[in-house]
Amino acid sequence: ANKQKPKNHFVVGIVDDVMNSSLPQSKTKFLDKQKITNCIFYGYGSDGTVSANKNTIKIISDKANMFGQAYFVYDSKKSGSLTTSHLRISTKPINKPYLISSPDFVACHNKSFLDKYDMLSNIKDGGTFLLNAPWKTLAEFERYMPAHVRKIIAEKHLKFYVIDAEGIAQRIGLNRRINLIMQTAGFAIGGYLPIEKSIEYIKEMAKKSYASKGEQVLAMNYQAVDETLANLFEITYPEKWTHELSKETIETKNRYYDLYLKPILERKGNSLPVSSFEPTGTIPTGTSALEKRGIATRLPKWIPENCIECNFCSIVCPHAVIRPYLIKNTDKLAEKLPTKDALGVPGYKFKVQISPLDCTGCENCALVCPAKNKALEMVDANEILSVEEKYYKLLEKHENDKTIFNKFTIKGSQFEKPLFEFPGACAGCGETPYIKLLTQLFGEKLLIANATGCSSIYSGTAPTCPYTKKANGLGPAWANSLFEDNAEFGLGMKKAYDSNRNMLADLFELAKEEKVFDAKTLKLFDLWQSGDHSPEVCKQIASEMQAYENSTGLSQEMAKTISGLAGALADTSVWIVGGDGWAYDIGYGGLDHVLASGENVNILVLDTELYSNTGGQASKASPMGMTAKFAASGKTTHKKDLGALARVYPNVYVAQVALGANMQATITALKEAEEHVGPSLVIAYCPCINHGSDMSKTPLQEKEAVESGYWPIYRYNPQTEKLTMDSTNVTLPFKDFVLSQSRYFVLAKTKTERATKLLDASESYAKKRLDKLAKLAQNN
Repeated sequence: ANKQKPKNHFVVGIVDDVMNSSLPQSKTKFLDKQKITNCIFYGYGSDGTVSANKNTIKIISDKANMFGQAYFVYDSKKSGSLTTSHLRISTKPINKPYLISSPDFVACHNKSFLDKYDMLSNIKDGGTFLLNAPWKTLAEFERYMPAHVRKIIAEKHLKFYVIDAEGIAQRIGLNRRINLIMQTAGFAIGGYLPIEKSIEYIKEMAKKSYASKGEQVLAMNYQAVDETLANLFEITYPEKWTHELSKETIETKNRYYDLYLKPILERKGNSLPVSSFEPTGTIPTGTSALEKRGIATRLPKWIPENCIECNFCSIVCPHAVIRPYLIKNTDKLAEKLPTKDALGVPGYKFKVQISPLDCTGCENCALVCPAKNKALEMVDANEILSVEEKYYKLLEKHENDKTIFNKFTIKGSQFEKPLFEFPGACAGCGETPYIKLLTQLFGEKLLIANATGCSSIYSGTAPTCPYTKKANGLGPAWANSLFEDNAEFGLGMKKAYDSNRNMLADLFELAKEEKVFDAKTLKLFDLWQSGDHSPEVCKQIASEMQAYENSTGLSQEMAKTISGLAGALADTSVWIVGGDGWAYDIGYGGLDHVLASGENVNILVLDTELYSNTGGQASKASPMGMTAKFAASGKTTHKKDLGALARVYPNVYVAQVALGANMQATITALKEAEEHVGPSLVIAYCPCINHGSDMSKTPLQEKEAVESGYWPIYRYNPQTEKLTMDSTNVTLPFKDFVLSQSRYFVLAKTKTERATKLLDASESYAKKRLDKLAKLAQNN
């Protein structure tokens, strides 16, 4: 303002090195002398850190006669990704509407964060650092803890505490829930209250949180609190740590990664200049492979001699982390890897390999292994991380040769490269295996319209994309639309594709009549018009058109027009994908419109029976008796039978599937849906973290859903008017299945009579639905 020509249209806090509109900022100075304890907790989604810190602030405010302030930062990657809790504690009222920049106390709840995030650079000298790690001795810290972290600890004279919260939780049976252990450790170190009182209040809050989940769950949480103090250690570190090396900045020569992706992954995205952003807003595919989150504390170890080469482990993996590889005996690669002879593929070796830094440690692969002596064993990540990473890098670019195994079988499908890999979905996610399988079956033909929801968040959230391509450069095309209009959006994509393809056919016909191009090019047009839409022919046509664009006259004009329509040269398979909140509720009108259109499009509904992405609210897909947000006393209406509604149309293929219950039926349903000329609807059962079940047993949940009659699986072909039941007979009591999930048993514990009434009605409805389907199958 004091300048003779002050800058108009300026920005503050953004480094605009393109239009140069930013004003320089002076270094922030905090003049407030109020004594405040500033704490930052680095947790990971689903470990309970945020919930525990909310309770901490309540305890501080209500019981310690102090003032508290809390702010929580979440990551879109959900379960297993970073959550940051900013807590301020003071004897006076706090008015600080900004994040903590210089903490007194830092807690790291996952040791994998040490090398990924800069947690300690701004901690105050003499501050406190609490780490969840299994290490006890200095030798272990010097072996496993990054040198630059040790250097900061020593240089800043930090009080350094460590606790093996993960080990305690695993031993007790709490799986990943380390929140009460870390909360108790924080209170013990902070000294806000006498430790006996702290434990009393922590247990009091735990009772409010977990009493409804059953006495056993509450008892486990109490035990976790009781075991904390005996396992909390202060580490006395040597002065030599001050001489450790600082962290090196390593450039990969990948401009997108170095200038854009890496700073965002390190949580430094706010410092990015404008020039780092792509003006078109596009994100390269295959970029989720660059994240390497390394969040798993336990990894699956392959035992070759026990393996029967069924590929079950690969098909259920939610993140495409574990894959089967075929390697020629003559390939030098075979000598560098532990392998076994490939069954049914003479001259090849077989290898199951994980990408250890992309694994979430969900254990689903080990669960489904059918070998008598399990071929996968979950072990401590530190035991095998380095060797598995070495093996993975050797196989990273390897693509399996074609085999005698049909692609539309369990084993054959898994030799296909998944073109959807390492999404940021929850560990054990029930949705992602279906999408991954879709890319293995139809690969580069896929054109996907994705409704907003969980599936759009883990599929297309900046700065990475899990959809990828094969070595030939071909892969699925993906786009996200609004929650309410995705069905129409996908239909529009199909209509546009058909229109462009018809225009291409007309242009090829005109080019032949007018002899605009040479004989070689016209022969390619003949091949294409005869039905050869192979990648080779399409690539050749596109290449020829690019060459003609340098010519003049009609050939140049026509070549440019054809090049603009090149996306319609190859055959595509249009799939409209979304969750039940979209398909059953908000987008149902559009979905019904698409089913009635007669167009050759496919719909995949990822049915979690609730709005997963926005906190687990009830939807029309939620069954009677289920509790959720907005249905806390149990839903009083039955689940909409979307499949039955779709079967009313005479030309709609309908299937209901559950991967863990019948893998082959799921593959067959997707194949038949794609082959059907007309609309198709595939409804997939997807266990979700909001169900309150054990996500390390997702395939088992799918299996039991079918065995109990809760989720019948079938395929209906309108051309033959034949309905095929893929369900087995009911072998598991309905209530045994539903009461294994907190979304059902919470009500049973708090309002027993009401729960019994609702679940009895739900069971009766499920039985009638199953009987109707069985009769339809018998009448074929």
